[in-house]
Amino acid sequence: MSTILLNSPTNLNTTGQTKTTTFFNNYFQPDIQISQNINDAILSFFEQQTGNRQSAELLVQAVIETAKAQRTDPMTVLMDFQNLPQNELNSTMALYLNASRVNTSFLGVKITPKTSPYVSRTVVS
Repeated sequence: MSTILLNSPTNLNTTGQTKTTTFFNNYFQPDIQISQNINDAILSFFEQQTGNRQSAELLVQAVIETAKAQRTDPMTVLMDFQNLPQNELNSTMALYLNASRVNTSFLGVKITPKTSPYVSRTVVS
């Protein structure tokens, strides 16, 4: 027999577990433990790609957290990124990082469309 509380709305979740409470309950979980060698290998790859240490550190953190969420080895992910052609790295990184993001915050890649020669010849500079 279920008990109905008269003071609580009937259309709300009565267990107290919502997406928000679940997020904040897990917010202060301990940091991911990873070897310094793995961190440095991934950092050097992204530092070489971006030319900026601070952005490389942020990418390392995102890749490691995504690898943890997908239960994959970060070094395997790094080797996959290293085997990609240079022009495919941005789109593959966006696709990889979107795997662990919510639907309202997807990452994208800017692709400049090729201008038709018929259009460019009619445009006056």
